[in-house]
Amino acid sequence: MTTAVAAAGVGTATRAGVEIRLENLRRRYGAVTALDGLTLTLAPGELVALLGPSGCGKTTALRLLAGLEEADGGRVVIGGHDVTGLPANKRDTGMVFQAYSLFPHMTAWENVAFGLQMRKIGAADRRRRAIETLELVGLGGFANRYAHQMSGGQQQRVALARALAIRPKVLLLDEPLSALDAKVRVRLRDEIRRVQLDVGITTLFVTHDQEEALAIADRVGVMQSGRLEQVGPPTTIYSRPATPFVAEFVGLTNRLPGIVRGGQVEVRGTSLPLVQPDAADGAAVALVRPEAVTFASDNETAAGPLVGTVIAVAFLGATSRVTVDLGDITVLAQLATSEAAAHPAGTRVRLALRPDAVLIARETTGATSA
Repeated sequence: MTTAVAAAGVGTATRAGVEIRLENLRRRYGAVTALDGLTLTLAPGELVALLGPSGCGKTTALRLLAGLEEADGGRVVIGGHDVTGLPANKRDTGMVFQAYSLFPHMTAWENVAFGLQMRKIGAADRRRRAIETLELVGLGGFANRYAHQMSGGQQQRVALARALAIRPKVLLLDEPLSALDAKVRVRLRDEIRRVQLDVGITTLFVTHDQEEALAIADRVGVMQSGRLEQVGPPTTIYSRPATPFVAEFVGLTNRLPGIVRGGQVEVRGTSLPLVQPDAADGAAVALVRPEAVTFASDNETAAGPLVGTVIAVAFLGATSRVTVDLGDITVLAQLATSEAAAHPAGTRVRLALRPDAVLIARETTGATSA
């Protein structure tokens, strides 16, 4: 961070984040329940990502926090102050939307300074703070460019600078990267995280992209049907999902029919421990991650429940995803590319299941891998 930016009061040394509490928020649209008693606390300076499918309520939660909509019940508390009844312009939040929404007749610094002008900040201070905030997002040399002279990623950085220039207590990000191509998305999500840490601002990030959420957040909240299914660090959400929905929504999951007996599930001749060892005995579907599926080291391919034929190998860089047809079901295995390359399509292989604790779903019919 530059000295100028630190002096502007946007660094962690001069501006600490505030606690945000969403308490039992409810919102209905006619017969549709968008939020059904949502409760979530963000610690000062924390970045929390809300993740879930379309219609799960994540954007509604963000809009209620921003004051863009009114809740049917519950409270919004920012920094210890109940702001539930306050309009958006009284909540001291900065928001970045999916659409850049830059004024085409204004330069980058003029766009950033617009919110300051609405707050009656003097012209000299407006320009200074706008330039300093552009420097914070890595666009100090673009201050005099118009929107049409910048790439989509650069325009979104200007939108981020505009949200930060007013020095809000809370930063709200509503799928800000979804309109960008893949490479730009990765670079900009890392830039957003860097800036958020530099500024120390409490941030709510809404996305339907699981990779984005897991990469950028301190904690991830997975939502379904207006409720939080699970909230926790990205590693916990992925490796210890609390519900079958979380396990299947976050990452790829093989669905392997099995039988639960005495705190374990037997899947195709292999016993696996359960995340919930007190699960009742009986038929179930084990949710097994592709990275827990490996090739057996003995190269034995005589008929067996885990013997099948490789039907596809997807190169992912250092790892590859291998699809194996076991006859009655297909299974995904994620392996080192060097190992996967030695087993091209058509190769007979025997799989092994790593004894990781797994979640189960109760179903009456089997399913293929998702």
